[in-house]
Amino acid sequence: MTRDAATAVIKAILSEKDFLNDLDAKIGDGDHGLNMVRGATAASDALNELNGDENAKNVLQAVGNAVIMNVGGSAGSLYGAGLLAAAEILDENAVLNAKTLENVFSAAVNEIQRRGQAKLGDKTLLDVLIPIRDTFKAENCVGKSFETLLTEARDAARDGLELTKSLIAKKGRAAAFGKDSIGFEDPGAASALIIFRALCGFWKDSRRF
Repeated sequence: MTRDAATAVIKAILSEKDFLNDLDAKIGDGDHGLNMVRGATAASDALNELNGDENAKNVLQAVGNAVIMNVGGSAGSLYGAGLLAAAEILDENAVLNAKTLENVFSAAVNEIQRRGQAKLGDKTLLDVLIPIRDTFKAENCVGKSFETLLTEARDAARDGLELTKSLIAKKGRAAAFGKDSIGFEDPGAASALIIFRALCGFWKDSRRF
């Protein structure tokens, strides 16, 4: 992920603060938007300190560390750890293609699952991230252009978010609501979709990681 890609994500998060806060107020503390903006602001500052050394690996590391150090609660820990895990498997010459994205999202998903002890269907950001990862698996890519795969991954992410409305929350603050959490989108899944949607728009236009 280049500085420009990260900047596109940062702008998207800043614009959706109130939406994410409102969503989180229904089944949480009402501060998910604020926390995500805090992370986005810290990430922007970290990018400004890279001094031109801006390959995807370094950008992901800088953003991941900034998120961990500046965002409280589970969001900072999970997003930050996922970003650092994704950076770990990249080399400095990574190119944007389906295989790279499968590897990046697999690393992030595995680390988030390990830290959060969550799985698909637990009403978390994994309900968005896992469908994205699966879209880029080799068996799902045959005969498809990269642009088509991005569209399919974005649609799968959107469907994953929609599905969280029918799920009982099993992790985080929302778990305390039990069956009363049904009918509401998961805030973490919503922010994951916002991030990926911004990346899709950037990648389709630039074709740069």
